[in-house]
Formats: sequence, structure tokens, C-alpha cells
Amino acid sequence: MTGQVRTVDGRVAGRRGQATRQKLLDCLSEMLSSSPYRDVKVIDVARKAGTSPATFYQYFPDVEGAVLEIAEEMAKEGAGLTELVSGRSWAGKAGRQAAEELVEGFLDFWRRHDAILRVVDLGAAEGDKRFYKIRMKILNSVTNSLTDAVKELQSKGRVDKDVNPAAMAGALVAMLAAVASHQKGFQTWGVKQAELKPNLALLVHLGITGKKPAK
Repeated sequence: MTGQVRTVDGRVAGRRGQATRQKLLDCLSEMLSSSPYRDVKVIDVARKAGTSPATFYQYFPDVEGAVLEIAEEMAKEGAGLTELVSGRSWAGKAGRQAAEELVEGFLDFWRRHDAILRVVDLGAAEGDKRFYKIRMKILNSVTNSLTDAVKELQSKGRVDKDVNPAAMAGALVAMLAAVASHQKGFQTWGVKQAELKPNLALLVHLGITGKKPAK
């Protein structure tokens, strides 16, 4: 955590205060993994953290405010997803590897942050602009890089000029996000995780290059 941490009334929190604040966020994150977002109450978070509701309200206006803090931190990490695409070659076997590593990294990120991403998706679906911006911050990190990849391939004559780079990249990232949030659901269709990844990578590679990956 960088910069000064302040209480709701604007005071700078000391080391103990920062530790308490972080513990409240950690406990809230843990509770979101096992309880519906709407069921999580301030008193329960405070009790789990070994403190009082009054202390919670020193650092956060409500549960939603604390959730947004967690989501913002997650979005910062999500910005790193661009490294899975930026500067990668999509030619030959390198293209196949790029698609596989993008799928692996994207699904892994969603699994690790599944609880908070469900809340972000819920808030965005309900029209809360704060959650929508966080969701788009994560998706844009990959969409922008994939858009650049398609443009580069077009400039080299490897992708049809009729393809809209932003539309293709956006569609692929939306697909990745939908699949990532539905990973457990694939098991009910008899699809194992090990089977899902290569097929998803195939779709990504086809979308970016217009070709099946080299073996």
C-alpha cells in the first residue's frame, strides 16, 4: 500500500491504524468468498477482525466502500494482464504460445479474485458506474493490447483489412471474461479445466490471426 492512508474524517492513519484497516479488508475479502455480498454486515466484519463497528466506520463509510477499496487494488493487479499480450509475436508457434499464456493468465486471475469479481460484475450490471469503471479497467488492459496486435498483423498483410481490430479484441476479451466467470459451470457439461484451456486458446488464436495455431 503506497501513499498516506486516511480515516473517513481525513486524519492520517498511523502504523497501527493502517494495520487495523488492512485487517478489516482482509477479513471482508475472506467473508465475500463464503457469503453473498448482500449478507455481509459491518458488525460481522468488525467481529471477525477482532475490533468494533465504530473502528470500521473510522476507515470506511460502509461495506460497499470497503469493497470498492478491495476492487481498486485488484484492478491495479489486473492492469498487469496487459503483459500477457503486449509485444508478443503471433506468428507460428509463438502465436500459439501467446494465446495459451493469455488464456492461462486470464483464467488464473479470475480464479484468484473470483469473490470480488462477482461483486464487481453485480455492481456493474446494476448500473453502478464505480464498479463499471473498475471492470473496464481490468478488461481494457487486455483489449487495448489485443487491438494493437490485430492492427500490427493487418499492417503486415496477415489479417484481412475488413476485420475491425477493436471489435475483434473486445469480443475476445468479453468471451474470456464470460468463460472465466463460468469455469465451475463447465464441469457440469463434462468439460475438464485441462480441456477448456486449449480450446479457448484456439478461439483466441483464430480471432487474432484468422488461422489455426501452428503445431
